[in-house]
Amino acid sequence: MRPERDAELEHEVYESESFRGQDLSGLRTTGCTFRGCDFTLAQLNGSEHKGSDFANSTFESANLFGARFAECRLVGASFAGATLTGLGVEGGDWSYALLRGQDLTSLDLQGLRLREADLSEADLTDADLRGADLTRARLQNATLAGADLRDANLDGVALSAARIAEARLDLAGAVQLARSLGAVLE
Repeated sequence: MRPERDAELEHEVYESESFRGQDLSGLRTTGCTFRGCDFTLAQLNGSEHKGSDFANSTFESANLFGARFAECRLVGASFAGATLTGLGVEGGDWSYALLRGQDLTSLDLQGLRLREADLSEADLTDADLRGADLTRARLQNATLAGADLRDANLDGVALSAARIAEARLDLAGAVQLARSLGAVLE
C-alpha cells in the first residue's frame, strides 16, 4: 500500500522510494520501514509514527508540524530546512541525524539517542534533554539556554562550543563542561 494522507500503515516496507512533495498529513505508521526514502518538501504535519524506521531518509524542507515519533529509528536522517514546530518525540534513535540550524525550542527530547547527531547552530532553548545520549554530538554555536541536560550522556561533546547560559547540568555534566573548557580535574 502506498502512503497517502490520513492513511494507517502497519509493518509496510519501503526502500529508497520517493515521497517528494506528497501530502502525507495525518499519516499513521506502526512498525513500518522507510529506509533511505526521500520526503523532501512532503507534508507530514500531524502524522504519527510508532516503532517505525526512517534510517537515512531525507526530510529536507518537509513540514513535520505537530508530527509525533514514538520509539522510532531516524539514524542518519536529514532535516535540513524542515519545519519541526510542535514535534513530539518519545525515545528512539536519532543518531547521526542532521538537525543543523533547527528550531527545537522547548521540545521534550528526554531519553532520545542523538549519538553523533549534528545539532550545530540549532536552537535548543528550554529543551528537555534529560537522559538523552548526546555522545559526540556536534553542538557548535547551538543555543542551550535553559535546556535541561541532567543525566544526559555528554561524552565527547564540546560544550564550550555551545551557548549554555542557564542550562541545567548535573555533576557529570558540569565536569564535562569544565573539561571542554580545558580545566584539569583532580
